[in-house]
Amino acid sequence: MASHSDTLVVFFGATAGANGGKLGSDEREIILLVWQIVDLHEKKVGKLQRRLVKPDSLELTDQSKEETGLSVDELNKAEPLDKVLQQFQQSVSAELKALGRSSYTLCVDGPLIIRQALHPEASRKNLVLPECFYSFVDVRKEFHKCCPNAGQVQDLTLPYILEYVCIPELPLSEQVMGLKEVRCMVQLCLHILAEPYNHKFSCFEAVKYKLESGACSKTEPMDSETVIRARGLPWQSSDQDIARFFKGLNIAKGGVALCLNTQGRRNGEALVRFINQEHRDLALERHKHHMGSRYIEVYKATGEEFLKIAGGTSNEVAQFLSKENQVIIRMRGLPFTASPQDVLTFLGADSPATDASDGLLFVKYPDGRPTGDAFVLFSCEEYALNALKKHKQILGKRYIELFRSTAAEVQQVLNRYMSTPLISTLPSSSMVPMPVLATPPYLATGSTRDCVRLRGLPYTAAIEDILEFMGEHTIDIKPHGVHMVLNQQGRPSGDAFIQMRSADRAFMVAQKCHKKMMKDRYVEVFQCSTEEMSFVLMGGTLNRSGLSPPPCKLPCLAPPAYAAFPSPAMLSEAALYQPPLLATPRTPQPPLSPHPTLAYYPPQHHPAQLYMNMNMNYTAYYPSPPVSPSTMSYFASPPGSVALAAQQPHAQGHIASPMMPQHSALVRMQGLPYNAGVKDILSFFQGYQVE
Repeated sequence: MASHSDTLVVFFGATAGANGGKLGSDEREIILLVWQIVDLHEKKVGKLQRRLVKPDSLELTDQSKEETGLSVDELNKAEPLDKVLQQFQQSVSAELKALGRSSYTLCVDGPLIIRQALHPEASRKNLVLPECFYSFVDVRKEFHKCCPNAGQVQDLTLPYILEYVCIPELPLSEQVMGLKEVRCMVQLCLHILAEPYNHKFSCFEAVKYKLESGACSKTEPMDSETVIRARGLPWQSSDQDIARFFKGLNIAKGGVALCLNTQGRRNGEALVRFINQEHRDLALERHKHHMGSRYIEVYKATGEEFLKIAGGTSNEVAQFLSKENQVIIRMRGLPFTASPQDVLTFLGADSPATDASDGLLFVKYPDGRPTGDAFVLFSCEEYALNALKKHKQILGKRYIELFRSTAAEVQQVLNRYMSTPLISTLPSSSMVPMPVLATPPYLATGSTRDCVRLRGLPYTAAIEDILEFMGEHTIDIKPHGVHMVLNQQGRPSGDAFIQMRSADRAFMVAQKCHKKMMKDRYVEVFQCSTEEMSFVLMGGTLNRSGLSPPPCKLPCLAPPAYAAFPSPAMLSEAALYQPPLLATPRTPQPPLSPHPTLAYYPPQHHPAQLYMNMNMNYTAYYPSPPVSPSTMSYFASPPGSVALAAQQPHAQGHIASPMMPQHSALVRMQGLPYNAGVKDILSFFQGYQVE
């Protein structure tokens, strides 16, 4: 824009709803525009112009009718907003030409009419605003520069300012809304241009034309008073859609961070960082404004939350995002074997990636394995749109999902996968002794059939083979939901359990993948519940004929005093972890409860029952690292390893409730026969007190 020193156009607007300090907060349309030119050199003013604007919805609030004095009939005869803006440009241009001036700047009483009313409405109606509406001066801030002792800018009002500089009020006959405000602003401008102030207007505020993309470092200082959280966004909304929702307010570079759920999908929330607190506060006024047919909730957030989502330290990401003005597309569901050339071929000649393979960023786990996600840079919107047309087209044997993405989402996805541990970390605190056989019940059991069992897997099958076998259904697997089953010798049993996001997804997998080939074998796929899964992991059987309970569930095998599986509710969090192979003894901590339910074996009062229990055919299993490491950190224990708790004799010689021993030690046994059972281990330690 040319120099701002020629003229001011004092500008005012009103809406069909709230006005004054709440202008634009209720999304109501503009119904009135008033303006007048002030020549900064000659200290002259132009003709006062007033235009009514016809809104799309001819409804006025009672407050608006009272303040503006307008009726629905008057507005129905007016021109729509785009026509009135054309009249504004033509009128101002004609007057400037008559005055011999070449440029002008809007002058307003506060930023609301520009930032909260005009730009949002133009955005909703897809109107292109003239360039003059992207720069303005605020008469309150200009006055504050002349009279800094008059008070804080946010506390200043036009009547107070006029009284402060001794400008008399207008006669009641001239106090028509719009005309009154413009006349008062014009008088104030002329007053501070004259002696003794000789003020020069210089605080030009800008409205950003578009959102600037960029990366954010975790070490970057962040002002918490500039961040908001937007909730209820459509899942397919991009950073540009969010910037459009906040049109008129200036978002910081790379200041939109779309939040992802545990599956890596957008969850309808975003964190938005503005250039200062003033813009953040104006954004909060858009609480429950609409994006399409959805209303969006807007709340305060912190800089720490923003950095957690958008901040990064990866040089690879920083280099990838260093190219300016690039459109980012996210690709999801890529075959793990896909190469850069495969992706470029899939995109085709009509949507070339920027700098070919340098414009691709494959998302990988810390050990270098692919996740199936990738990001692509495009130099223009046309190429990106061509790429989006290939949404759900096939690459190899998989359909590929394509979405608009952001620099913050690139960083967030990389952070999420790069922080995934290869093997879950054991807690540092001492463990509660418990048998390895008690692992399965600590899965969150339920009757909902949201799991599938894979039976007949090749013994060489790995996690990658299972994911490839499930194909497009892998996106519906719960985080940490793949469990490989081992036999008592710690070898693959040919079974696996997969926890799906819902029972419907599990049903679809069972229908589509049953008897599908994996390598040279067909695999049976059954739908089941977590309860049934636990039964099988404890030694039961599950097939299409039904469920057979494990030995421990049969009444004849359960001795009265046998408590093989402690109640999860009575265990500490540390008790949910299986101990690894221990090279040194570890002294357990005293129990949190005076009477915890522990796993123990009673004295040899019932040898027949004990023998039957010791030879139960339990099945150990291990979670799949790192595609879905269990959040509970289940670990397969070495064959034959078991923790036993001794019973404490009562003072009268009766058997008391089992208590945690105060002094004990664990030993590691190597070289056990593969067929060794618990009875064999107890016999080996005959003569010693086994806890």
